[in-house]
Amino acid sequence: MSMTKEQEEKFKKLGLSSCIELALVVPSSYEDLRVHEKLQIHTMQLIDATVESVCRAPNSLQITFFAHNFGHLITGVLFRPKPYMLHQFKVGDRDYYYGMVECKSGFCSMSMPKKVTNIGAITPKYKSALRSDVMFRLIQSSLTKENLISEGLKEEIAEELLHVHFPAQIVPNLRDLEPKIVDALKYSELFSYMKQLSNKRRYFKALTSTCSDYEKWAQTLPFRLTHEQVKSIEEIKADFSKELSARRMIVGDVGSGKTMVILASALMMLPNRSVLMAPTTILANQLYAEAKKFLPDIKIALVTSKTKDINLDEYDFIIGTHALLYRELPCASLVMVDEQHRFGTAQRNLLEKLVSSGEKKPHFLQFSATPIPRTQAMIETAHIDVSLITTTPFKKDITSRVIHKNDFKELLEHIKMEIQSGNQVLLVYPLVEQSEVLEYQSIDEARGFWEKRFSNVYVTHGKDKEKEEVLLEFNKSGAILIATTVVEVGISLPRLSTVVIVGAERLGLSTLHQLRGRVSRTGLKGYCFLYTNQSSSERLDRFTQTSSGFDIANLDLKFRKGGDLLKGHNQSGSQFKWVDLAEDEEIVKSVKEDLGKRK
Repeated sequence: MSMTKEQEEKFKKLGLSSCIELALVVPSSYEDLRVHEKLQIHTMQLIDATVESVCRAPNSLQITFFAHNFGHLITGVLFRPKPYMLHQFKVGDRDYYYGMVECKSGFCSMSMPKKVTNIGAITPKYKSALRSDVMFRLIQSSLTKENLISEGLKEEIAEELLHVHFPAQIVPNLRDLEPKIVDALKYSELFSYMKQLSNKRRYFKALTSTCSDYEKWAQTLPFRLTHEQVKSIEEIKADFSKELSARRMIVGDVGSGKTMVILASALMMLPNRSVLMAPTTILANQLYAEAKKFLPDIKIALVTSKTKDINLDEYDFIIGTHALLYRELPCASLVMVDEQHRFGTAQRNLLEKLVSSGEKKPHFLQFSATPIPRTQAMIETAHIDVSLITTTPFKKDITSRVIHKNDFKELLEHIKMEIQSGNQVLLVYPLVEQSEVLEYQSIDEARGFWEKRFSNVYVTHGKDKEKEEVLLEFNKSGAILIATTVVEVGISLPRLSTVVIVGAERLGLSTLHQLRGRVSRTGLKGYCFLYTNQSSSERLDRFTQTSSGFDIANLDLKFRKGGDLLKGHNQSGSQFKWVDLAEDEEIVKSVKEDLGKRK
């Protein structure tokens, strides 16, 4: 749509960039300015009336109207009238007036009558950054079927949207909109959002578009890759063969075997170089150890803040922490980022820049162990390709249970048994120091209790400078680890069999799932206890019955309504007014198809 300068300014003031977005600013109410023959009590309505008398009191103005459309006398009352109002009511004048009519024992009054000229229609009222009448005129002039269709909306959706702004009959309130109209609003909201996302997607020429085979290597592994691991690797293989640089996000649950997908990607990139950035030294070390084990013929370097200056040109695969960002890096054809939500966009872009050459860009893969709802994944595909790994290579055997104060003795017994069997226990507390507000103990208050009863108790938390050392020490010789929720995602503690989460109802289900995923990493029988002072919690009960991270993400949506679910660049849940990510998968599907047709 081509806009006049004046229209452009108004769109800017509203913070909108398209007619579809304008259509989503729905009226806050409607005025029925049609003339009715029948008096409706308790309702805002229009009268066609002659002023019979006007009577001024100190704080009010009383007008006697004869309403021709009802054949009835009505008393109009204005409280604290402004001077200009006094001139609107002259005895003998016949005009249209609008206001709320109430009747008591045959006596009818209209409070705050106002004179109106645009009669005969239902007029929407808007609450926005523009004055109501200015907004009304903007909608009247800009919101047309042609404009909506020219922005890509289907005709039937455009028509439903127009019903909201140009209604044929009054809508008592917006909650009573017809389901068809609500679906059209949802569709349009998603369409507008996903269209913007796809416009953000940048296409760059790839530094290389060759791809080595991974299948021989896969046959040498001591286990079989799962169907979904293979599917993800095949998708990446297809990406690498294209002239354009890949942009893909691989989302897998805790323990779904993303590491093998990372290693296969580095292998397929040969003879070209790959770089992998991980959020912590522990994770970088772990990935390096796995890479050495499963890719024995490849030259692999590890870069952390402690690494001496080595000549990175000689290596095929460079694994590191964000220490990578502070040194000269050789050109690399593939950049991978693990636990991508732990890095800012700026850090990810910088890494890409460091290894690019000229206009061409490396292929870019980001990995995440925070499962996202399927609907969310479908939305993300508008600007980045997405692979989901929903199954795990081996079934974990973890019993999850909600426990209360009276289960504490039993819990102590369980912990003793596990430690005697050579297993380890993780206790997660909500806070490090005592708090007035929270009825749960903090680490400082609780540690004495555990240290007195058990030996080899280790303590760590987010602000702890030594936390990596503490975790490594604990891994070797600890029995109990007391921590806040910062236990690093991805750290492998093979002997950890039990996690106890204190004040579990305070955490999002995804966080609980991440913590539960710390135990039973090697097929050990695992236990997850959710300790709460609440007498019952449907949310926690549902959690204990659900083991897949993707189902957990959907539960989280249902119970939390989206908002803080998605860390990272867009808080999707909170920015949708109509769409419900937990319920509207079908609508996301149809938007995706329709956007695909436009390309």
